Amino acid sequence: MVNTSCKQTNISNNNPKEQLIQLLCCSVFLFIVLICSAPGHADALTATVDRDKLALNESLTLRLRYEGSIKANQPDFNLLQRDFEILSRRQSNQYRMINGETESFIEWTLSLVPLKEGKLFIPSFHLNNEVSNAIAIEVSKASQPSSTDPNRQAFLEIELDKKQLYVQEQLLVKVRLYTTVGLHDISMEPLQIPDTHIEKVDEQNYERRINGVAHAVHEIIYAVFPESSGTLQIPALNYVAIVGPRDPFSLLNRNTQRIRLRSKAKTLNVIPRPKNYTGSQWLPAAELNLKQSWSHDPKNFKVGEPISRIVTLSAEGLRAAQLPPLPALQVEGLKTYPNQPQQEDQASSQGITGSSTETTAIVATKPGKYQLPPISITWWDSKTQQQRTTELPAFQFQVKGAAAVITPPPQSNGETAPNQTVAAVDLGFWRTLAIIAIASHLLWLIYLFKTRKKLLTSRKPDDNTSSSLHRVTAQLKQALRDGIPINIQKALINWLNIRWPEAKGNNLGEINRVLDFKEIAEIQNLLNGTLYLTSPQPLDKKRLDTLIQQLLKRQKSTATGDQPNLPDLFSPPRAK
Repeated sequence: MVNTSCKQTNISNNNPKEQLIQLLCCSVFLFIVLICSAPGHADALTATVDRDKLALNESLTLRLRYEGSIKANQPDFNLLQRDFEILSRRQSNQYRMINGETESFIEWTLSLVPLKEGKLFIPSFHLNNEVSNAIAIEVSKASQPSSTDPNRQAFLEIELDKKQLYVQEQLLVKVRLYTTVGLHDISMEPLQIPDTHIEKVDEQNYERRINGVAHAVHEIIYAVFPESSGTLQIPALNYVAIVGPRDPFSLLNRNTQRIRLRSKAKTLNVIPRPKNYTGSQWLPAAELNLKQSWSHDPKNFKVGEPISRIVTLSAEGLRAAQLPPLPALQVEGLKTYPNQPQQEDQASSQGITGSSTETTAIVATKPGKYQLPPISITWWDSKTQQQRTTELPAFQFQVKGAAAVITPPPQSNGETAPNQTVAAVDLGFWRTLAIIAIASHLLWLIYLFKTRKKLLTSRKPDDNTSSSLHRVTAQLKQALRDGIPINIQKALINWLNIRWPEAKGNNLGEINRVLDFKEIAEIQNLLNGTLYLTSPQPLDKKRLDTLIQQLLKRQKSTATGDQPNLPDLFSPPRAK
């Protein structure tokens, strides 16, 4: 990937010739970049924030990005001042060339502090007939840190979201570094606690005002899962940092000062599983959900045609490894073929949300009305401290078509049928006829196998790939029109696996670890917000359609070319 950007250059006034040469070089470079980026991308205006939940005395960062040719006008930020104070504002222009494709965009970055508590909204912005998305912000009461000494330049704070918890329940440990001076070369100890499972779930920077003084805050959030009951101690953490400006040309760093910060240790009680809990597996969670979807409409279920049932179990405050397997599906008249469950952990500032998705292919052997049994999961609600049960209701559907003819078993009541003697006489004749029929079928199958093998060897290998690509592309477009998130996700994974077989994977995360496409990452965030969050976010279909169209353009620009792939410009040599 070639990443090209243009930055402001400070020109020395010592040599006029050098000034002229630098100006000419920059002008030529900008001209080449503008020519290369002429095709561009479709105009789009998007707004994002680094956090949507904060306290009244904290800050957030808003980024407004416009892709396409920019004009002299700018978005109107006056509406923000109704609910927010604008601390700072900066603008940057970017020109990039990635794998031969160029893009240009302009981005405004604003630091905001809310003016009141409650649910606030960052409004939509308008620019060149484009409209950005509105963003909801939840503002709580101003929180006070453990130290209120205004003369301290830096200090540490550790906050726990619970005073006591059950074994295997999630505990959020928030470690905050407050500073009023510039710090660099910060080294910190990782959080380590025996007999626990620890994962770092979030890290962010923001600003908090304490007694009217602005403090820069660096916050790290850990999710801790104790494996045994008893006393749990959060140890004291040590931070080492350097105060003062960083001078790369000074070996002694005389104008700097090294400081050591140490937090206070905290202790809390871990209680065992309640005796009155009746579930088969201990599941302490803040929320647990069961969802069901189908590969296609079960109303059109026919005998002999497979249909896939997708059941997703998700739990807020539990890892995917803690979730139990779903009960096996056994219904008379249905053949089932379960796949390996796909487990995934989603980390956020609220902790970990684990999910397990089980897909089962179902084939009906005879028509009729079927009912899939309900699925019940018993768990412990850590919010209300009560046992709860989440149930996926029973599901009924009708299967159409004709059943295969099945020969009834012979009578076994000891009575002799009237034609039993005739059947015994003709048994040898029918046995010989059956052997001849089987032999002729075997010869015919051998002939078909050899003929098909010759056809496959003579056919071009690209024919099957092209046919499959057209088929999955049509399925992806159809899923996008239907607007069902789980079907869109499945169709996109199938399309990516065929389009880029070298990056084949079972989910979007695995595939994008190889491809590293920004479109896939944003699509994954949109779908995950709709499918797996406890309070599902509405699917931004317009943005999703734009991202998938960009992926299809990638397919068009690379799949139809006849020239071999060339190495990227200025890219480092590949390791052999």
